Amino acid sequence: MNFLAHLYLSGSDPHVQLGNFIGDFVRGKDLAERYHSDIVRGIELHRLIDEFTDKHPIVRQSKERLRPKYRHYAPVIVDIYYDHFLAINWHLYHPQLLPDFAEQCYEMVLQNEAILPEQVKWMMPHMIKGNWLVNYARIEGIEKVLGGMARRSKFDSKMNEAGAELVQYHPDFNQEFQAFFPLLKAEADNFLANY
Repeated sequence: MNFLAHLYLSGSDPHVQLGNFIGDFVRGKDLAERYHSDIVRGIELHRLIDEFTDKHPIVRQSKERLRPKYRHYAPVIVDIYYDHFLAINWHLYHPQLLPDFAEQCYEMVLQNEAILPEQVKWMMPHMIKGNWLVNYARIEGIEKVLGGMARRSKFDSKMNEAGAELVQYHPDFNQEFQAFFPLLKAEADNFLANY
């Protein structure tokens, strides 16, 4: 799962959303010393989402389709693909229009700029200018995100070419996403209800 899914799976608490959003950029376990308790809950939710996703057999099936060409980058690509399928199926999961949800999320993150990890501060202008959360719904938007990740990769990841497989196997990836995402949503909801 990538940014859109993490934000969506956080529920309506902006602190939890923020924690879940920055989860990839926060290291260590001494989180309570650095962040509000609800932000910590969001970071822990992020970690639970990643662990549940990485181990799930449906997601593994998606990754295996890409592994021959993209090797250990396959999980990263699938995370981006799954945000694409959340974006194109947004109306099935959320009553708010995706552009409105995205705008609200951008504002929430910017309102907390003082506590953002440096990488997130650097990324946010690019994310907002490119309206990533909304543009995940477009193949071109996914290609742009993957191209940017490929440029930042230390190795030849070939992620900039992964738009081709998204088009080629679009129905298969969509079916896998649709089967998996309700399971992930139930896991995230259970975490939030019992934290």
